[in-house]
Formats: sequence, structure tokens, C-alpha cells
Amino acid sequence: MANENYPSANLPPELRALKNHVGKIISGAVVLAVLFTSIYQVGPEEVGVVLQFGKYDRTVTPGLNYKLPLGIEDVYKIPVERQLKQEFGFRTGEVGVRTEYMPASDNLIDEAQMLTGDLNLADVEWVVQYRIHDPYQYLFKVRNAEKSLHDMSEASMRKIVGDRTVNEVLTVGRQEVATRVEEFLQSLANEYELGITIDQVVLQDVNPPDAVRPSFNAVNQAQQQRETLINEALSDFNRVIPRARGAALETIERAEGFALNRVNRAEGEADRFTSIYEEYILAPEVTKKRLYLETMSNILPNIGSKVIMDDNGNNVLPLLQMQPGTSRTMEVSN
Repeated sequence: MANENYPSANLPPELRALKNHVGKIISGAVVLAVLFTSIYQVGPEEVGVVLQFGKYDRTVTPGLNYKLPLGIEDVYKIPVERQLKQEFGFRTGEVGVRTEYMPASDNLIDEAQMLTGDLNLADVEWVVQYRIHDPYQYLFKVRNAEKSLHDMSEASMRKIVGDRTVNEVLTVGRQEVATRVEEFLQSLANEYELGITIDQVVLQDVNPPDAVRPSFNAVNQAQQQRETLINEALSDFNRVIPRARGAALETIERAEGFALNRVNRAEGEADRFTSIYEEYILAPEVTKKRLYLETMSNILPNIGSKVIMDDNGNNVLPLLQMQPGTSRTMEVSN
């Protein structure tokens, strides 16, 4: 009976030793499996989200951590300290000393091609840089946060570009477009609880479609030439017109000053003549002689050498610095 209940007792010693050896190997494998599935490491830029039987249990910090083994608890490592990015309209094939980009495909062309507000087409390539700030929302609030962010980014860019003209998107409005997309995309991420913070939206490249690019460049060159001519004309206008206006004002002011001077002098002469005439009426002889003497006092200092002669005299009387070769003769009547 003992042999029937314990058949291994009838085994040869070699088989019993092999059986024990296999049992030890299985036991060691089980122990190793428990250890390998219990201990895990979370990187310095990550946090670990632990699920117990598929349900969220806790979030662990970087370093060595322990979880229940054999699939009872699972861990998702989320890079919360790393800046992530999504590319639109192009894809980076290899990043190194020289970045290489994958050739454009139909999907990338459709992703980049957009309709602007003035019913023109533009190829817009951009990059969304973001961080994960809430691992729980990132994993459990939406089915696929990366895909959702991709769709939201594309919808946001199409909305903002659709509100602007093609010239604004291609030239002066690029920074405003990127800013508005960043704000709108962040509001969508908060509304859908993606657990994502948008760091930056960068417009990588904005061009017209290849089919119309030569015509578009020709139009741009014509517009630039027009702006150049307009600026040159304004420069000439600003240089010539103010100078002409200044010269005109100067001439007007000089004429006004000359007119005022002539009027004042004329009025003064008229007043002086009136006052002299009034004096002449009162004392004609005295006034006449005074006028004669005043006139002579103004004339004589300016006539140089002088020779004064009597009407009846035959001799010349040299007076007042006579100079050889010059002489003036004045007759003095009694």
C-alpha cells in the first residue's frame, strides 16, 4: 500500500535525483520571475503609473520601485520631464549632425495643404512642442492622447489659417498664427483633459503649393518692386517738398519784412516832412537855413578834398587836407 500511494518511492535513485533537480529549477525560475516582475526602475525624467488588475492604483516617483508580481500590477512609464513634439506636413527621418527629413508623401501633402480665408491654398508645416503634466489624465481621460493631440493640432491650425489671407500667413502674420494656434490648442487640451501643456507652436515653413509657386513668386516680386518705387517716391517727396516749403516761407517772410520796413520808413519820412513843414510855416528863413546847414553837414564829410573860393576872389584858399591830383570846387555865395 505504501508503494501505491507514493509511486515515486519505487523510482530509481537517479530519477528521484533528477526529479528533485527539476523541481529546484522550476522553483528558482518561479522566484526569478517573481523578482523580475516585482522590481522595476523609473527613469529620472519619468513617473510610473501603477495599475492593479487594470485599475489605476498609484503614481510612483523615479528610482527603484516594487509592484505585485505576475501581472497583478502593471506599470506605465510616462516622461513628464521631457519635451515631446509632433510634426505636421513633414517628418524627421534621422536626427544627427545633419537632420534628414523623410520625402513628402500624399498623406503629408494633404496634412500641410490648407485653405486660407481669401480662398487660396498654402502649404503649412509646423511643430507642436508639449509636455505631459498629468499622467492620469494622459492615460485614462481619452482613448489615445497622442492621436487626439494630433487631430486637435491640425484642426486648430486649419481654423486659424482659415481666418486669414494667404499673404498674412506667408509673410507678416506667421508669428500671430503660431501664437493663436498655441492658445486655441491649449484650450482644447484643457477642455478634453489630455493632461498636456503646450510649450510652443513653431511654423517650420509656409509656402504656396508647388503648382502655383512660380506665379506667386512673380506676384510677390511685382509687389516688392511697387513698394520699392513707392518708398523711393516718398523719400524724394520728403526731401524736396519740405525744402521748397521752407524756401517759400522764407521768401514770404522776407517780403513781409521788406514791406513792413518800407511802410514804416515811408510813414516816418512823411511824419518828418510834416513836422518840418509845420516848422517852416512858423519860421521860413530860419527853417530854410537850418535845412541847408544840416544838408551840408551830411554832404561835406563825404566829398574828400575841398577847395573853398570866394565869388569875387582870384586866389585859391587850400583848406581841409588838400590832396594832390584831386580837387573839388564849391562856390559860396554871399
